[in-house]
Amino acid sequence: MIEITLFGDENLDGYTLVECFPGAGLVGPMAGSYIVEKLKMKYVGYIHSDSFPPIAAIHNSMPMFPSRIYKDEKYKLVLLISEFTIPSEVVYQLGMEVLSFARKNKVARIISINGMPAQKLTDTVYVTSSDSAMLKKATSMDMKPIKEGVVAGVSAMLLTNSHLFEMSAVNILVEVNPSIMDPKYAEIALRGLNELISIDIDLGELDKEAKVVEEKIRTMLKKVKESPEHYKNATEAAGPSMYA
Repeated sequence: MIEITLFGDENLDGYTLVECFPGAGLVGPMAGSYIVEKLKMKYVGYIHSDSFPPIAAIHNSMPMFPSRIYKDEKYKLVLLISEFTIPSEVVYQLGMEVLSFARKNKVARIISINGMPAQKLTDTVYVTSSDSAMLKKATSMDMKPIKEGVVAGVSAMLLTNSHLFEMSAVNILVEVNPSIMDPKYAEIALRGLNELISIDIDLGELDKEAKVVEEKIRTMLKKVKESPEHYKNATEAAGPSMYA
């Protein structure tokens, strides 16, 4: 079961949905966290599944769902971000639920931000899309279309199934070393996003702020990795009388 829930009535008609779930190099969460901070986006909802780890994210003393939805009215953006890797068993269902959510709320397009492992890194922004018009637009802006390759995770589900929902899906990718997190990855991806949908996210402080974002992500991923064992140990230590 997966729930994509808004806290209240939010008009998303004509918005661009930006998907920033974790992947190679954690480009999505780095870029997404920076967008949220720079645009001071409004926390409007969450994504929940009984397959997600039993954790709560705490930011500025406020408990939050670790998979969240943000909104910016100026640039008409709705952003999905997660602070843990989406479990493989729910990737397909989550992709379909995101597409259903987007169609229900009359979202104009979906853009995913990801990294792709490479031995020799460049500053090239790569793109693939189910929408030939968007692909042509990206190519005209010096983004390089991917002719052969593989996209994985929720982004892949959005790309391959978007036509079923009459949606336009785009994937922005940058080359990464998957063993490290580098703010430059997010900078390259955001440069492409700025150009593709004509927004103006200031990248001048990304290097400085990405260090803070990087530490937050590392801490959260560590907690997520430890949480199943920690949860098990805590409940076992409490004993059967805990619920008596």
